Amino acid sequence: MDYEFKKNTLDGSYHAIFSMGHEVLGHWIIDELGKDVEKIDMVIDQLSALKNSTKEWRLTGDELTLCLQDNEALVQANCLFSEEDEDFEEDFHFYDEESMSVCGFEDLAQALEAWRAFVIRF
Repeated sequence: MDYEFKKNTLDGSYHAIFSMGHEVLGHWIIDELGKDVEKIDMVIDQLSALKNSTKEWRLTGDELTLCLQDNEALVQANCLFSEEDEDFEEDFHFYDEESMSVCGFEDLAQALEAWRAFVIRF
């Protein structure tokens, strides 16, 4: 999983760009965590606490939800939790792939630690 963090010096906005298949992680970092170091630390702490555990932990945001379970992190658009998905056509399958991503705890922890360092630095 590749990623890059940028800050627009003109308007002060932050950007987290992730490789294909993990784009939603960048949106989640920007939209749900932002520059909130305490929230970032909370997620990193949960990743450590749940390592090799069968327990589940969720962080539901305004648009995206993080679910940690079985050493995998799932970030998914809240609209995908709806059971009305069956009414959509198959063309929306590609949209679903851009609205959810799965990665291992170690990959997410590494990305979050890098994000934390980035927002503190800039």
